[in-house]
Amino acid sequence: MLEAAIHMSYARYSHSTVRCDYLANNPRFLTCRHKQNNMQQATKKRQGRLLVVANRLPVTISQDKNGQFDFKMASGGLVSALQSLSKTMEFQWFGWPGTEIHKNDQATIKDQLATRFHAVPIFLSQQTMNSYYSGFSNSVLWPLLHNMAFRAQFDGSWTEAYREVNEIFAEHILPLSEDGDLIWIHDYHLLLLPGILRDRLKAKKGVRIGFFLHTPFPTEDTFSVLPFREAICHGLLSSDLVGLHVREYVETFLDAAEKVLPDVRRSPSDLHYQERKLIVKEFPVGIDPDAFKTSLSSEETKREMMSLEQAFRGCKILLGVDRLDYIKGIPQKLRAFDRFLHDHPEWIGKLVLVQVAIPTRSDVSDYRAIRSEVEELVGSINGKHGTLNWTPIRYLYTSLKPEQLHALYALSDVCIVSSVRDGLNLVSFEYVACQTARKGVLVLSQYTGAAKLFSSAVLFNPWDLPRFSDAILTALEMPLKDRQQKHDSAIKAVETWTSMRWGMSFLDTLQSSSLED
Repeated sequence: MLEAAIHMSYARYSHSTVRCDYLANNPRFLTCRHKQNNMQQATKKRQGRLLVVANRLPVTISQDKNGQFDFKMASGGLVSALQSLSKTMEFQWFGWPGTEIHKNDQATIKDQLATRFHAVPIFLSQQTMNSYYSGFSNSVLWPLLHNMAFRAQFDGSWTEAYREVNEIFAEHILPLSEDGDLIWIHDYHLLLLPGILRDRLKAKKGVRIGFFLHTPFPTEDTFSVLPFREAICHGLLSSDLVGLHVREYVETFLDAAEKVLPDVRRSPSDLHYQERKLIVKEFPVGIDPDAFKTSLSSEETKREMMSLEQAFRGCKILLGVDRLDYIKGIPQKLRAFDRFLHDHPEWIGKLVLVQVAIPTRSDVSDYRAIRSEVEELVGSINGKHGTLNWTPIRYLYTSLKPEQLHALYALSDVCIVSSVRDGLNLVSFEYVACQTARKGVLVLSQYTGAAKLFSSAVLFNPWDLPRFSDAILTALEMPLKDRQQKHDSAIKAVETWTSMRWGMSFLDTLQSSSLED
């Protein structure tokens, strides 16, 4: 049962591998087949190796009581997107293994990762990780990239650790790189890396460097707050291709780069820097919708759905699934729900908000503070509006098993995404993918990248509580005909902007950029 999930150990939710056969044979996907075939043809023509560089390796490493190491390939958007390339293109992963490894075990770990996963571990001390990851990456860069300069904290040692780790990554990549390689670097943890590699790869021929930023890009005035912003700009502009989720972020990046570095010339969709051309383009990351359809037909998910139907019989379900991050707007969502119950007491006893808060970055002070704020609000609202037979908010501070999460998606009448700033937000994609039967309504913050793709969603400003409350009422009272129309439009976007398309489109653009030099 869902209530039992509170006691579960934390399990990361992930996507499974794309199934191309389903897309090719299901009539609902006939409109996508031409694009699918084009992608497959492009993949066949792709040559050379791909070096994928990210803060974390896609491998989970654990150690049993006897000291033996266990390795398990993780799944996720990036992994799923690249699975389809594995038969036509050799690729290698570079990243931190997720934990500090004793020097006596490093050789064993390195050999196992190389043999079984084509992965190269970047070993870092816990102290370095604290300064580089929890410090500079998540206490400086993360708030600034989300236009929240007031949350940024600064420490000189963090800056040095960030530089050091980017240098360490480069030192591992350089000796393993070859002529013609594609190097794909991911996210804000490694903003300096393209510049370091470009300066040291001059002897290698035909190497292409791509960078994808999985966050928004801040406005120029916020970007100007960044420490060593010139070095960061130089790093990014040393790429051949920079990808962001939506056009808005592309424009803000182009504006910021042009203003920060004096020798940058801007064209409509690219930049010219140090006698080189840099393509800047939007690539929405998407999900694998077929994986969700497969899950919904599984016996375990069906059992979870039956359990939830009993637990919430007679009530409509509002759903929130968010990392417990201050960008996700969970306090705004709770206050809007409080306002809704105050303004519409006829819904008392007939409606439940299920809020799943996924633990994250608990070692950062702002994240501990947001958890306290959220839990105080939940207690206050339940105390104010609850009855002996009804609790308005079911709050879960945990991760759910995929089957539980997919069952919740499928049975919820409304999903509320209330982010005050969000790069894209894949929860909105996941909810739509699971709503083939109920035709639930997506209530989506206008400050998410996904709002640019889901024009049919009920859009709102999470800071405007009266209208936020009105958006909840609109979603709950929406006739089936309107829900069906909105769902048809949303599912088309989900099935168009998939993780497979994201990965292939980025790499095709990166490889073809060599023809434009």
